[in-house]
Amino acid sequence: MPPEAPNPDLDSFTAVRPDLVGLAYRMTGSLATAEDIAQDAFLRWRATPREQIETPRAYLLKTAARLSLDHLKSARVRRERYVGPWLPEPVVEDAEAPQQAALARAQDVSVAMLLTLQRLSPAERAVFILHDLFDTPFPEIAALLRRTEPACRKLASRARSHLEQHEPRFAVDDAEATRIATAFQRATAAGDLATLRGLLAENASFHSDGGGIRPAALRVVTGLEKCLRLIAGIARKRPAPPQLLHAGRINGLPGYVTLEHDGLPQTTALEVEDGRITAIYVMRNPEKLEAIRHRFQQPTPPA
Repeated sequence: MPPEAPNPDLDSFTAVRPDLVGLAYRMTGSLATAEDIAQDAFLRWRATPREQIETPRAYLLKTAARLSLDHLKSARVRRERYVGPWLPEPVVEDAEAPQQAALARAQDVSVAMLLTLQRLSPAERAVFILHDLFDTPFPEIAALLRRTEPACRKLASRARSHLEQHEPRFAVDDAEATRIATAFQRATAAGDLATLRGLLAENASFHSDGGGIRPAALRVVTGLEKCLRLIAGIARKRPAPPQLLHAGRINGLPGYVTLEHDGLPQTTALEVEDGRITAIYVMRNPEKLEAIRHRFQQPTPPA
């Protein structure tokens, strides 16, 4: 069987695809949407005459940014009606998928950073991501957004001022990440409040996203004692401890995936400072866990 003929278009796209997914994920907070946007950008690029494209990477990045902005416009009403706290779709490190592993470990996709990005206006988000993370020149961004270059520089400055407070200050190495995540997972499964009290910071917060589909706290719970009461209540209601499916980085944070008693997966990511957990991010929304459910080959439970 003769070897397949080289496909320069496909090769160029494959080299840029991780950046397209990374850009769209930071824009939308959804990995599934980001992958769709990357594919759509490729289709548009293939349909564009080559003489109109100076640099494939630049063209694809700007196309992905434009598609992301279009998506945000259509999703605005759904976001405003979202039930309970909104969290980004979790990215679980996967040793068998190096590109996804790189995205999962990137500090600028930590949950706190993504939540802050979501509070920016779409234009601020686009300018910051394109310029500061993907080195797109301001004149090109101005043409994309149909704004002046000084206006785009101002948007970038405003975005940076919002994001500075969430820049990662405490790097957690793999050994420490594993120790803390393991201890927290075992303590929550057992309802061991004494161990949890030693793991959580006084200002710890608990964020859970059920999307109005699965039970979850409707507000962010803040403070050590309130978090302990919530975790104890969850442990009491479980008929049995959840099954641990995976332990590893989630959005660059220590974390793990469990199979809950309703037959659906759940992810838990932990923000750590000075050896104590300062934020707990629990994803329960099944719509944001489809990729993880397929990865661990869990069947959809009957309605």
